[in-house]
Amino acid sequence: MNTVSLTALDPGPGAIDQRKLSDPLETSDVAITHYRIPPDSGLPGGVHAHMDQAELFVVLTGTARFETLDGPITVGAGEVIRFAPGAFHSGRNAGTEDLVVLAVGAPRETADVRLPFACPACDHSNLRIATNDELTLVCPDCSHTQTPKTTCPECDHGELRATLTPEARPIVTCPNCDITFDTPPRKK
Repeated sequence: MNTVSLTALDPGPGAIDQRKLSDPLETSDVAITHYRIPPDSGLPGGVHAHMDQAELFVVLTGTARFETLDGPITVGAGEVIRFAPGAFHSGRNAGTEDLVVLAVGAPRETADVRLPFACPACDHSNLRIATNDELTLVCPDCSHTQTPKTTCPECDHGELRATLTPEARPIVTCPNCDITFDTPPRKK
């Protein structure tokens, strides 16, 4: 049996307090992360799907708004939402106070994460994220690869985010200058 104090764990960099519990609890089959997310901020990662992992989010305090390809879903304190393998989603704080969420993924390791953008070569509906020396997007059907920019082409901000329009169409946004792109901008 293992116990761990959340306050004893590193909250990670940035505005989002992210405390990974899997290693301290020595879990072998499940990934567990505790998040404290301020208003107007979201869970890391933008819209994505784990093809090989189910995820559930337990909302402990606050209100979360999850974007899905089927439309937005609001989950309040004391509620749980599950995303099956292959279900595209992202989450953010939809309230005026901190959102506290416990995220659980099974199995623990995930090796096939996708973004909901079409392949420019064959039009397959999603691209697999590969990270070797740099971020690469790979089509699972035709193996076409592309290297997206990881900074905004307009303002050079260091974070681009996959998100959905109100019609649930995937786009890439820059949280700094609010510019949007229909597809991930490519490196030249």
